[in-house]
Amino acid sequence: MVTRFLLLILFVSFNFPTGASAEVPLKAAFIRDHQLWMKEGDKEIQLTTSQYVSSPQWSKDGQYIAYLAGDENGEKTYLYIYDLKKKESYQPYPSIETSKIKWSPTSNRLAYISRGVLNVTKTKNGRPQGFENVSLGVSNFEWFPNGKEFIVSSQSKLLPTGWEPVRLFKVPVNANIDPNKIKLFYTIQTNTTDLFAIDAEAFKWSPDGSWVSFLLTPTASWSNDSNTLSVLSSGGEHFQIIGKMLGYENWIKWAPTKNQLAFISGEGRFFVVNKNTTVTEIPKLNTRKEYTPKGYVDLDLEWFSPDEIIVARAKENKEWKEGPVPTMFTALYVINIKSGEQKQLTFPKKSKIDKAPQVVGSTITWYRTSKKEDQGDVWVKDGIDGLEHRWLKNVESAPTFFLETSTKR
Repeated sequence: MVTRFLLLILFVSFNFPTGASAEVPLKAAFIRDHQLWMKEGDKEIQLTTSQYVSSPQWSKDGQYIAYLAGDENGEKTYLYIYDLKKKESYQPYPSIETSKIKWSPTSNRLAYISRGVLNVTKTKNGRPQGFENVSLGVSNFEWFPNGKEFIVSSQSKLLPTGWEPVRLFKVPVNANIDPNKIKLFYTIQTNTTDLFAIDAEAFKWSPDGSWVSFLLTPTASWSNDSNTLSVLSSGGEHFQIIGKMLGYENWIKWAPTKNQLAFISGEGRFFVVNKNTTVTEIPKLNTRKEYTPKGYVDLDLEWFSPDEIIVARAKENKEWKEGPVPTMFTALYVINIKSGEQKQLTFPKKSKIDKAPQVVGSTITWYRTSKKEDQGDVWVKDGIDGLEHRWLKNVESAPTFFLETSTKR
């Protein structure tokens, strides 16, 4: 009798995997009903009330979540920081309009832009508090991997002789608006035929810090249809144009361990055609390769491993010419760039859309919504062949996961 009972337990264990119900070791900040929430494991906590929250970002050690909050229309936004140890939100400086917040990669210092001024928080009792001016005339920026400097862009001006070139600067954290401390890093000569741009944005560093990718953006209307993906070496000596694409920062991803850049190439503001997952070696050595099959478009991507990329894919819609822009109902696929093998990863119902794939360690997450919904759910699965299950309900966008050092890729 005991033997039969043990055999029954083994049968149940092997035939009914527990992956779908096991606790997922994930920690994320997300927005629900305009408020900031956090989930760790199975526990959800609402962190704010009576605010319109956007852009949550984790500090390096996970103690703080920086976010923007403002009016209902999002016309004015202000910086707040939630302290998880003290369980409170606070403003690190008096209320000043803020945009483009980014934590240091090496410490709990936060940089942000306020009306063209790049600022960085000071530290008081170990907490980000107060601020220091860093540089004037800043349109976009990113920390250098060492946390001691910024790469900064300043939008070019239209002169009687035409547009100025796009200039990038190297700015130390302690520049204090001293022009003698700020150095010209690289000048990008542009024109209206081969390369037209008035600014640079979406800076991202390669895994070894030897290259930085960014988008060169033209004037507003033009940028809706085409931007130029480029890379620059960390010393400012080598600049390369990679290709044309739309201005979506999440469509540009460095491989986890190699200087290999994946992006969704293709011009045209509508998603119906000409959006292809493309991978190239950096520096560019004629190794560019597209992986999207004919008749399809890819509209999101994420690296799962050094040889595998997850994409959100839908069928092309070449028939559409005018009227309301059709919804592209994407599902997730995995591409093995080494073998060329591709297979479907998720199977949403006909009216659902799977997008915004993210990878945390071995866990794959994505945002599932529909054409008619303002909110959606976050689904997860452990690895390519794991069982999927819903992790968050009724959230406004994909969450921001806190990545422990051991899970960063």
